[in-house]
This record gives sequence, C-alpha cells and structure tokens, in this order.
Amino acid sequence: MLRGAGAIAVSLPWLEIMGPERQAHAAPAPAKRFLAVYTPGGTVMNRWRPTGSETSFTLSPILAPLAPVQNRLLVVDGLDMKSARGEQHQAGIIAWLTGTAQEGANNGGYGKGPSIDQVIAARISAGQKAKASIQIALRWATGKSHGLLSPMNAVNFENDAPHKPIPPRLDPVEIFTELFGTLNPNDGNDAARRLARKQSILDFLDRRYATLSGKLGAADKQKIDQHLTKIREIEQSLSNTPVETSACKVPTRVDTSDYNPRTGLNSSDNGSIKDTSTDAAIPKVGKLLTDMMVMALACDITAVGTLQWSDTEAKHTFPWLNLTEHHHFYQHDGGFKPNECEAICNWYSKQHLYLLQEMEKVDMGGHSLLDESVVFFGSELSDPPTHKKNDMPFLLAGGGGGLRTGRWVRYPNLPHNNLLVSILNLFGDTRTTFGDPRDCTGPLNNLT
Repeated sequence: MLRGAGAIAVSLPWLEIMGPERQAHAAPAPAKRFLAVYTPGGTVMNRWRPTGSETSFTLSPILAPLAPVQNRLLVVDGLDMKSARGEQHQAGIIAWLTGTAQEGANNGGYGKGPSIDQVIAARISAGQKAKASIQIALRWATGKSHGLLSPMNAVNFENDAPHKPIPPRLDPVEIFTELFGTLNPNDGNDAARRLARKQSILDFLDRRYATLSGKLGAADKQKIDQHLTKIREIEQSLSNTPVETSACKVPTRVDTSDYNPRTGLNSSDNGSIKDTSTDAAIPKVGKLLTDMMVMALACDITAVGTLQWSDTEAKHTFPWLNLTEHHHFYQHDGGFKPNECEAICNWYSKQHLYLLQEMEKVDMGGHSLLDESVVFFGSELSDPPTHKKNDMPFLLAGGGGGLRTGRWVRYPNLPHNNLLVSILNLFGDTRTTFGDPRDCTGPLNNLT
C-alpha cells in the first residue's frame, strides 16, 4: 500500500519484487565435445527398453552392461524416425544424423542436408582444432557396397551444399600415425620431416589451384574455391600439433596385422565370403579405435567425432560370441533370431560402457571429458525383421550443455528430428528446427 496526502491508502498491483527472493541460476555452458556412435540393425525392443520410472529405472538385458554408468545415461524412448524415407536400411542411416529423406527416384541417393556432427563441427571445431571432425569405422562397407562409400554406410554429410557424404577412416595404423605420430617421443626428427614435406606439397597445390581458379567460370571457380578451403584446413591441421599433457596421452598401440581394414573390397553381396581373421580381431581393433577417439578429444585434436561399428549390412561374423553367421543373417536374411541379435546388442553395450568410462577417467581440469561432452548412440532402425523406425533405440550420455542424465525419458511418438535440434541446442545453436521441416516440431523438453 502507498499512503498519500490525507492518509488515503492506494493499493499497488502485484510486483515481482514483492515475492520471495529468487535464487539466480546461470544458464549451463554449451557442450564442448560431440561424439556420435553408430551400431547397425536396430535392437530387440522388448529386451532393450528399461522398466520403472523416469528417475528410478532398471536397465534391460541389452542395456544391463551400462549399469556402472547409468547415472551418466539418458535413455530416450518413443521417438519415430519419420524423416527416413527411402530404402529400408539406407534411408535410416542417412536420416539418423541429417533428419532428411534419401534422394533419388529409385532411392539410390544420399541425404538432402548436413549431418548434425558437421553443423556442430563448424561451430566449435573447424578452424579451432587441428581437425574439424574425425570419422572412423571398423568392419565397414560389407556386402553389397564392396568396400566403397554408398548410401548403405554413409553417416556423415558435409555442412556446405551439396552436402556430400564423408567416408570414415578405416586403417587403425594410418589413423594412429596421423593423429598421434607427433606425440611419439621415439620418432626423433622423422615426424618433423614428414610434417615439413606435407606442408610443402600442400603449399604447392594451393598455389597451382589458385592460378587455375582465375581462368575458370563461376561454377567451376566455386568448386575450386571449396577445394582450396579444404586444403587450407589440412594445412592448419598440420600446424596445430597436439602436446602431451596429463589429460592427453598416446594410446597404447596393439598389433593389428591380423585385421584387414579394406576386406570389404573382397566381400560378396550375401556375405558368403568370410574373413575370419579380420572378424576375430574386431574386439581389439574396436578398443584401439575407441582409445584413439577418446584421446583425439582429450588432446584437443578435434571436438567432434563419429565411430561406426560396421554399416547397415554388417555382413561380418562374431566368432568371440560363437556366432558364425553375419549380423544381417540374424536380423532377417535367415529369419529373425532374437537371441542372437540380443547377444550382439549386449556386446555393443559393453563397448559403450568402455567408451564412457574412458571418457570419465580423463581429467579436463576439475571435471571429466564426459562432463563437457554429449555422446549420441543410435542405429538406422528399431525392429530388425520389419525394418520399422518407430520407438527408436536412442541413448545420450555426458553432461555437456546441461544434459540431465540418470533418467529414462519417454516421448509420445515425436519425430526424431526434434532430438537432433535439441542436441544442436546443447551446443549453443539456437535454431528450432533441423532437417526436413515436415518432420520437426521443435526441440524436445525435459533434456536439461
């Protein structure tokens, strides 16, 4: 009340200042690292879905290996991959990170937009880290793709039009040398000499392409300029060599001579040609690739990565699980085999556990690498025998951008594009739609 002349009382409208003092909460800092992890062929849904409530839930048989890091997980349930229009498996792997349908009259094309990893890379990694992003895969391009890039195995798509697919790196020896060769104290001056030679070659190419660009028409000039930009990015990456610290360590090398990273070149359409030596080496090579990806993030070589555990065909065997047929056979080629599919998915959960625990071990200065990261686990479909893409089996992990984990959240058949734009929001990107706008109704609630 305000009391004026003559003691007349005049009432005031309710003001916020009249209420109890509110405690200020700072907005969470944007996430600093992004990692996408792909596993093929969906899951066995009734053996994947947890039981219980949002904050008090029991992990399913397939997810049970992740119990030690359950408090770092966000199980995302009930989303439909509505943007996956095209061939059954191809449309799914394309839509997973792009939120777009497969192009081509006969569904033989790629996506129509960038993948979120490349959008995030343009924001937090390109021009700031030695590599804008790192894409690695194992036992990739099996079956009908015969070791080559195709819509059956493409996950990553460039941020700039025409959004070309980006093939992953496959050879663990080459990946190790490229990422950590300069951290090896036994190299002596060899690493410096290799670096100088690469820089001189790139400098020569840069000058040659620049001269050619002045003689071309507008369309060709644009292509050459884009090519020059990539060459300059490579030059920059060569000069931004990592320095070994308490957080940044050279991963332990293992002998991978029994693993042929390009064995897909010799594959058969139906998976009848088997490379048992390479298949048997998958667990140790997968661990090495995981270690390299974790250290690439910890060493600030990049802030964005993708790890593919095979492709949509996954026509390789699992001898360490006593499974002599390929994954696609157990999905539907040989009739749906839920027990075998469950064993494969459970094994992948063990690999996810290792990844998250290794990220949690890395001290980034009072907090872990996992704390500042967002890890997105996904597949191209949910139900193997029907190829359905509703109720997709998605997991998020980490604490970047204020992501609230230790929960099982369920959504009423919302489009998975809503999750993609929500992930972008965790990195400070304020857009409200991503991918095909017909398949995005806005960011999801209850993630942060």
